[in-house]
Amino acid sequence: MKTEFPSKSEITRCWFVIDASEAALGRVASKAAKVLMGKHKPIYTPFLDTGDHVIVINADKAILTGNKETQKIYRRHSGYPGGLTEISAERMRATRPIKMVEEAVRGMLPKTKLGKQMYRKLKVYGGEKHPHDAQQPTSMAVAG
Repeated sequence: MKTEFPSKSEITRCWFVIDASEAALGRVASKAAKVLMGKHKPIYTPFLDTGDHVIVINADKAILTGNKETQKIYRRHSGYPGGLTEISAERMRATRPIKMVEEAVRGMLPKTKLGKQMYRKLKVYGGEKHPHDAQQPTSMAVAG
C-alpha cells in the first residue's frame, strides 16, 4: 500500500485569531504552535508545512503563572565576549510584550528551515485590533 502525501494544491491555509487576554502564555503559545504546524488537520505530515496562519491579539494581557513575572529571565547574546543581555519578564512586558509571545511560540516550533517557514505565518499584536480582516479569520479559544 502506498502512503498518500498532500500535494501543494491540496493544502488550504485558513486564518485563525487567538485572544491572549487572561490566558496563560504557555497555553496560547502551544495552541498557536499546533495550528502553525498543522497538527490539527488530518493531512498533517511532519516534513511538510500544512499549517494555517495565526493572529494573536491582546499579547500584552497574557498572564504568567506562579512567580514567573519576577523570576523568568529572557536572554540573548550579541556574539561578542561579554555580550549577554538579560531582561526579566516584568521588564519585557513593559517594553516589548509582543516579543514574549513570539519567543514562546518560536520555542515550540521545529528548529529547522521548515520551522522558520511556519513562524512566518504568525502575526502578534498587543491590542485588540489587527489589519487582517480581509482574510476573514475565525476565532479560536484557548483552553484553561
